[in-house]
Amino acid sequence: MSGVEVITFGCRLNTYESEVMRAEAEKAGLNNAILVNTCAVTGEAVRQARQAIRRARRDNPHARIIVTGCAAQTEKETFAKMAEVDAVLGNEEKLKSASYRSLPDFGVSAEEKLRVNDIMSVRATAPQMVKHIDGHVRAFIQVQNGCDHRCTFCIIPYGRGNSRSVPMGAVVDQARKLVETGYCEIVLTGVDATSYGADLPGTPTLGLLAKTLLKQVPEIRRLRLSSIDGIEADSHLFDLIADEVRFMPHLHLSLQHGDDMILKRMKRRHSSADARAFTDEVRRLRPDISLGADMIAGFPTETEEMFENAARLAVDCGIAHLHVFPYSPRAGTPAARMPQLDRGLVKERAARLRAVGATLYARHLDGMVGSEQAILVENNGLAHTENFTLVDAAGLTPRALVPVQITGHNGKHLTMQVKQMAAA
Repeated sequence: MSGVEVITFGCRLNTYESEVMRAEAEKAGLNNAILVNTCAVTGEAVRQARQAIRRARRDNPHARIIVTGCAAQTEKETFAKMAEVDAVLGNEEKLKSASYRSLPDFGVSAEEKLRVNDIMSVRATAPQMVKHIDGHVRAFIQVQNGCDHRCTFCIIPYGRGNSRSVPMGAVVDQARKLVETGYCEIVLTGVDATSYGADLPGTPTLGLLAKTLLKQVPEIRRLRLSSIDGIEADSHLFDLIADEVRFMPHLHLSLQHGDDMILKRMKRRHSSADARAFTDEVRRLRPDISLGADMIAGFPTETEEMFENAARLAVDCGIAHLHVFPYSPRAGTPAARMPQLDRGLVKERAARLRAVGATLYARHLDGMVGSEQAILVENNGLAHTENFTLVDAAGLTPRALVPVQITGHNGKHLTMQVKQMAAA
């Protein structure tokens, strides 16, 4: 192979940073290299990364393989000991061209492979400019990194460091650059996006950032947020939900559970009542909004009644896009030291919660039949409505915004009829 190939795991922030990594590595003159940007959110994510590294070595025996990302930050020795790996970079180092210029030669020891510093010592997030997001028709902008909270199940703060925000002006500049290259939809991403601005002068909020972005860059036709904590939503964000048509009617919530005792043991900052109040309010402000959420099944000490409370919350909040994770103990987290459930029971409860999610999604699809929607066409023959529901869009031009009538669904995707083709 020649050039730089990037293999990305995990979140939208990783997707964005992979483009920064590619640009910085190419700027440094790196060639014949594979960069693996890992995720640490579950043990399964780490296993998949290790598997991909071994496959990459088999397929590219002479390429240089550099591993980075959250799993490399939290488990650096694990990857340094892999014979297939030539270097391990931390989450801060991966974004700097100097890191790629100073890579060790082949055949070094495990210790010499490591370029991973203390992520907790990082106090600022430098703005990163990218011209495009490879393979995506919507553009991501990093507005925040790290997390100041310490949920008992989560290893991510130790991979990302403490919360730090990108200055508002830099976000506006990046958005302007991306719309100039043809992106009509922008997604603001972060590890804990709703904590945006607490470390900046004047302590701006995520909602104020979004308002400012839409005002300063009127060419943005659709704006979305990545996962948020409803308990941190500010008045500006509620204003956008109620009044701004360019702010898309879809939110993905970090709920994690629906039982108050489990939420306390997770060290979450909201209760089940808070979650219900938030979803009720956003639906009052924007009746067409759809909601997604992350929920964990089989958390330590979870009883059958606690599990049922979680399932009930998903129903009560009308979570159309439910992402279910079977609890996975992460070494170094408090939850890993709590009394664990049998793995078979964890998987069984995750399957049951996914079944609840499937019922809610089917109900959501039924409710959209007959509606008029504007869809953004992807590269894979699918599209997303404004409320982030998948539509079968075979034959339509990628990146086009197309007005359609929803005619039905097949249980997975909506079907549609084009009303009038819009300019790409």
